[in-house]
Amino acid sequence: MKLLKTLSSVCMAVVVVFAVAACAPTQKSEGTGGYIDDTVVTTKVKTALLNDKAIKSTEISVETFKGRVQLSGFVSSSADANRAVQVTRGVAGVKSVENVMQIK
Repeated sequence: MKLLKTLSSVCMAVVVVFAVAACAPTQKSEGTGGYIDDTVVTTKVKTALLNDKAIKSTEISVETFKGRVQLSGFVSSSADANRAVQVTRGVAGVKSVENVMQIK
């Protein structure tokens, strides 16, 4: 009986260790906290783009990974693309901006 309790305790400890390790960040994936931070940055960037009346931002997609923001989608001119990049750089939490927007 004592052996059974010891084995079940060890098994539970192993499960907990693996569960906690699964949430840890790696080079190519984020941990839970990093994901939430990037979601907040993405939301702030989308809000800033929507509030800027000079840009038609409904066709711009925003993705964030570890503070690096990628803007994709379509804009009317290169001036609109440059303005979107400028607005994005002004958002707190943005480390860099990658512009892959296309002009239609």
